Amino acid sequence: MTAHLRERPAIAVRPDPGPCPVIETGRLTLRPHKLSDADAIAQSLGDYQVSRMLARVPMPYHRQDALDWLTRWGSGVIAGWTLAITTGDDVHIGCVGIELMHGQWHLGYWLNRYYWNRGYASEAAHAAMERFFRRMPGTVLHSGVFADNAGSLKLQKKLGFEITGCSQVYALARNGMVSHIETRVTAADLRKP
Repeated sequence: MTAHLRERPAIAVRPDPGPCPVIETGRLTLRPHKLSDADAIAQSLGDYQVSRMLARVPMPYHRQDALDWLTRWGSGVIAGWTLAITTGDDVHIGCVGIELMHGQWHLGYWLNRYYWNRGYASEAAHAAMERFFRRMPGTVLHSGVFADNAGSLKLQKKLGFEITGCSQVYALARNGMVSHIETRVTAADLRKP
């Protein structure tokens, strides 16, 4: 008598870039966030000039909002990385994140307004994407910008992103729909700023 083994259904394994790294650049350290970053995050995102360019950030933005966000990311439920952008003396100046949403990997980033126009966002985004593509070379990274955010669109084009379309996105801080330019980049297209 032969035993019949029932085949188990294959379990879909989600590709994952692994744990959130620490990345050093020429001027910055990108590191996993800590709960102690909540005050700096709340200060940066409490500035309407920053939060108005982000879809999922409410206004006003409080320390408890930052703690809730940090707790969600720290729980391991969200696939991807959220890296604190810090200066050499560990001053939190922004965030760059790569997150799996709706089956696609998405890049997002923001900087405290007082650190704009110094090349920090492109330096941080490039470093995070370069590391991500080393771990997941066949992946396409999606992103986008609000149509009135010319600086961020220029940054993405400099990094090799191409425009793929336009849509309307609800922005919490603006409490309304905003035109959104959709972009994407592959490892082969990534350019150093």
